[in-house]
Amino acid sequence: MGAHHDDEAIGTLISRLVDDTKTYAAAEVGVVRATATARVAAAKTGAILLVVALLLAISAVGALIVGLIMSLATLVGPLAATGIVVVVTLVIAGVLAMVGIKGLQRAWRIGA
Repeated sequence: MGAHHDDEAIGTLISRLVDDTKTYAAAEVGVVRATATARVAAAKTGAILLVVALLLAISAVGALIVGLIMSLATLVGPLAATGIVVVVTLVIAGVLAMVGIKGLQRAWRIGA
């Protein structure tokens, strides 16, 4: 009779252990989900702000280019000023592109 009682007590303990493990696992999943949600929200806000900053920077560069053309136009005329600013801008873009490509190639070689 005592052995039968011990078997029931062990069965009850194992059942309780399984229930507690399920509860703990569900709580851990909830913590991970809440952490991930908070990180995604923070990343979303940061990404939106970066896009707005990029758009403002592009607008400022456009305004600078227009200002350069207008300033040069008084010296060499509007067509020549536009040509000079376009060529210089394309040269700068080309140099930046080459430096960027070399940086990516180095990164790929390091990672390989």
